[in-house]
Amino acid sequence: MTAQPGRTAPRRTAAIPRTITAIGDALRGEDRSRFYEQALNTEQDDVPAVMGRWWKQAMLDRAPGAEVSRANVAAGRRLTRLEDIARQVERNER
Repeated sequence: MTAQPGRTAPRRTAAIPRTITAIGDALRGEDRSRFYEQALNTEQDDVPAVMGRWWKQAMLDRAPGAEVSRANVAAGRRLTRLEDIARQVERNER
């Protein structure tokens, strides 16, 4: 007899290295251009903050189902309350 899992484990997205090149490579089109513009035209002390913001965007873009999710939001369907997402994240962190 074999046991079947009650649910499948969530798919994980490999982290993008926190380098200018890796972040730029992960971004597409206009986002990539804006990232390089901001990274290259900011004070040296502010570069880590710029990289952090764009790293998050690049990671969100790579998340499974990101394009479908954006299309649903644009169409106003399958919307989820932020509070529900926060609770789900908290459960997954335990």
